[in-house]
Amino acid sequence: MEDCIIFLDGAYLSLVSKFLGKGKPVKFNIRKFAENLAKKEGLLCKEIFYYNCPPFQGTPPTEEQEKRKAGYDKFISKLDLIGINVREGRCQMINNEYAQKGVDVLLSIDLIRKSKETKNFILVACDTDFVPAIKDIREKDKIKVILYYFKDKNSMFSMSDHILSVCDKKVRLKKEDFDRAGF
Repeated sequence: MEDCIIFLDGAYLSLVSKFLGKGKPVKFNIRKFAENLAKKEGLLCKEIFYYNCPPFQGTPPTEEQEKRKAGYDKFISKLDLIGINVREGRCQMINNEYAQKGVDVLLSIDLIRKSKETKNFILVACDTDFVPAIKDIREKDKIKVILYYFKDKNSMFSMSDHILSVCDKKVRLKKEDFDRAGF
């Protein structure tokens, strides 16, 4: 059985989980979730990368910000304990809205760096920022990229078809994918 590396956009995964849970995040084991995706593709999960950023912290942080950061730190520690590689960007406030910075770049860097270690990638994301990296690894390293995504016409999950056009296979995430990885 061939192996694969799995790349998870944590913020995207969280939004999809919350949407499929009708406003409450579906509780699931991220390792089991990733391994199940690999199994569905007839692949063995070699390594998992999870990308996110810690919650915004003001100077000084508010009590609510400290509480959110403590919860985030606990979650990240659990991922580390089960062998998931966590890559963190930063959270920045721009025009009174929070925005992740650096996360997409980290994921793109890892796509390119890891292309020497396997011939199969599974990506759970929707951002077209990944298109140049995907095109590069497919052309130069002959990496097969399987994209798991969520698209729903009646929600905020509209997405550009550009990322769909550069992947070898596209699979729409379903609630069952999360449920099968439940606790």
